[in-house]
Amino acid sequence: MAQQDLSIGALGKLTGTKVETIRFYEKIGILPAPARTAGNYRSYGHDHVRRLTFVRRVRDLGFPLETVRAMLDLADQPDRPCGEVDALVLEQLHEVERKIADLERLREELDRLAHQCRRGGRIAECRIIEALSPHHEDGRCCP
Repeated sequence: MAQQDLSIGALGKLTGTKVETIRFYEKIGILPAPARTAGNYRSYGHDHVRRLTFVRRVRDLGFPLETVRAMLDLADQPDRPCGEVDALVLEQLHEVERKIADLERLREELDRLAHQCRRGGRIAECRIIEALSPHHEDGRCCP
């Protein structure tokens, strides 16, 4: 493989990234602009594959784009201590733990609602619809 010989479609297929996402990453500076062919087509090389694979992995772990930028900046400075990367990972871990707690509460609420249902009844007697409907403290329905 030559240094610059991948089309945007080939880069996308190789990294599992949609063409629109690659263009977006170029536009916002996450991925450097590639060289252009004589026909003005994008031509990507090994460094693009490496960088985009890194970005995909970081995004797959749920990191926001601003953290992707920070990690790319840190990755481009290999002599720096890794404490900043550790802090970014710990921050993301805390965010994931918060989301898991939210999902567990959601699961419990849905389970509670599901067990209120009298299977085979009519909507007029549906305890789920009743539980989800907003009401005033005096029992009146409110908008």
